[in-house]
Amino acid sequence: MTNKGPEKKWFLTEQLNLHIVRMVADCGANCARWLLCLSNFIFIVVSTGVLIVGTWLAADKASFINLTLNATTSKYGPASINANEDAEMILKEFVEPAVIEQAAYILIALGAFIFIISFLGYCGAIKESRVLLTAYGIFLIIIFALQVTLMLLSTMYKSHADQHSKGFLKSTLAKYYTIGDNKDAVTLSWDLIMAQMSCCGVDGYQDFRNAKLFAQRSSAEGLGRQVPESCCILSGDHLSLKPEDPSCIGSPTESNSYLSTGCYNKFSTMVNVNIDMVIGVVVVVAATQLLAIIFSFCLCRAVGQERDYHYKY
Repeated sequence: MTNKGPEKKWFLTEQLNLHIVRMVADCGANCARWLLCLSNFIFIVVSTGVLIVGTWLAADKASFINLTLNATTSKYGPASINANEDAEMILKEFVEPAVIEQAAYILIALGAFIFIISFLGYCGAIKESRVLLTAYGIFLIIIFALQVTLMLLSTMYKSHADQHSKGFLKSTLAKYYTIGDNKDAVTLSWDLIMAQMSCCGVDGYQDFRNAKLFAQRSSAEGLGRQVPESCCILSGDHLSLKPEDPSCIGSPTESNSYLSTGCYNKFSTMVNVNIDMVIGVVVVVAATQLLAIIFSFCLCRAVGQERDYHYKY
């Protein structure tokens, strides 16, 4: 008669140890699972809202324009206290069909990109699908690698990056910047940047000499315009684009405009002054992405181990 007591005791001890290990592993896996579910669910909701707005703008621009104008300029609207003629004029520029159409496509592309990645992460975590979790982790690794590569290349080839960036910005001015009615998104963006940052063009007012649409409209206007209103020192609300000196657009000087202050150098100075904040934001974004990558693969591994355990025992 064989003595099975020690063998049985050893078997029970191993089972207890495996159970404890599984409990600890399950605790970490569950934390990773619910963190992935919660964060990706938030991104799904946000991206769905972005997609809905973008689709609405692309499908029916007229209703959006009418609703926005009515809600803002109506005396019962939420902005009725501060609404005035300048605000209404600015709003009408921003809801021009050309601006709406460009914004719609950007919103749709951005919303779809975020939705797809978040959907993979959420469904992979909630369903414990190793395929979806792996795809989610790989997408995040690719995005993270692209960001790191871009930062390294920008640092190593800073002078080339500056030249290409300036060239791109100057091309947007040369091809799209205009004045008068029917401004597009590029023109409005430049006006906002120059008005808020107190700068003019990419390197200075000379950039507008190569702006074809600006030159054509200025010539037809007959005012001898050299710079747009947004390059001038403005009075009141900067969004109204009202120069303190009305002669600024035709005769810009250092005293009535920012003709020699380029927006590119102004932005670079702002970044250097707030470099600690910039680094902090980069670190937070990178840490968040790394945690999502680690959680996705840890959960994927835990799911695989649990299935192997059930298969063996």
